[in-house]
Amino acid sequence: MATHSRHVLHDLRALVNENPDRFVIEVYTRLFAANPDLRELFPAVMTSQRKAFFHLIDHVLDVVPRHEGHGDLVELLAQLGRDHRKYGVLPEHYGVMYRALMAEFESMYGSHWDAETAQTVSQAMMLTTGVMRGAAESAPNPARWTAEVVEKFRITRDLAVIRLRAHAPLRFAAGQYLEVQIPQWPRIWRNLSPAIPPNPNGELEFHVRAVPGGTMSPSIVADTGVGDVWTFAQEHGTLHIDGDRPVLMIAGGTGLAPLRALLIEMSMRADSPPTTIYYGMRHPGELYDLAVLRRIATTNPWLQVVAVSEQTDDPWWLQSIGTPAALGIPHRIGTLVDAVLADGRWPDHQVLIAGSGRMIDATHRRLVIDGVRSSLIQHDPVD
Repeated sequence: MATHSRHVLHDLRALVNENPDRFVIEVYTRLFAANPDLRELFPAVMTSQRKAFFHLIDHVLDVVPRHEGHGDLVELLAQLGRDHRKYGVLPEHYGVMYRALMAEFESMYGSHWDAETAQTVSQAMMLTTGVMRGAAESAPNPARWTAEVVEKFRITRDLAVIRLRAHAPLRFAAGQYLEVQIPQWPRIWRNLSPAIPPNPNGELEFHVRAVPGGTMSPSIVADTGVGDVWTFAQEHGTLHIDGDRPVLMIAGGTGLAPLRALLIEMSMRADSPPTTIYYGMRHPGELYDLAVLRRIATTNPWLQVVAVSEQTDDPWWLQSIGTPAALGIPHRIGTLVDAVLADGRWPDHQVLIAGSGRMIDATHRRLVIDGVRSSLIQHDPVD
């Protein structure tokens, strides 16, 4: 890209970053003024949407002037195009967004806006909207599919297991997560990981903990009932078992779900590699799925299960489903990563981590310091 073009996009990026909120609000104001019906595609509260939109435009303005990173950018834009179908975004809407962006950039650039500047910015925004539109139009699978709740179990006061049956063939792989919308919160999407692999019967299972201050997860735990119809969109994630290398799994809380799905899938094969899973919660009585892990391990000698809890005992209000001692499972006290590192070194293992963002970051960092190659560590994106 020519020097002038690079300077223009760098200048625009700096202008956007001076006041990101104002930039995003102005773009959406132009968008909804041009097509008021588009407002219905967005949630009532757009805080998260605006933040994501700013980061996307910032990333585009950063990468396009470079000599590298274009392939990754195109891949990102294509995935976003496929994802946006779930909101009801149509191909013609990308043209409206392109014009709103161009009008706002021209306003921000003021008297320095000329034909050459317009052409440079137009190329960057045409790339952004064009790749998203093209990917959406060429996506092979439907934008949405649905499943009906057939069972719900309240495990503790803030944890529930939800089972559903899909109305269409399942398209995800064990270890992936799905975009989910529930009837109690229309137009709000969250990512949930199935706790069982896909099967011909269309059965789905999710383990959901109510996050304090959250919107969707407390509603699922408290309000979801049999007969509710959930809507699903794209599948994401790349957690997988690769080859014959021994496996270390580290699961915090309901982060167990994708690893559990992989373990169930592995139990159906005769060539699964030696696998150790550390499953941790704050209190031992919160280790709600220990009995299931024990059943898998009983018939699969390649699997070893280790329970971890930060506290030795349960609070008075927590009824233990099955203690590690009663199930004959080794029990460590402390954090997950401390338990893992105290038990040995894992430099040759492929490592899969699932849990909260803070737990994933801390665990990844400590493992690398201890000698595990970062290239052997897998986890889903951390917000």
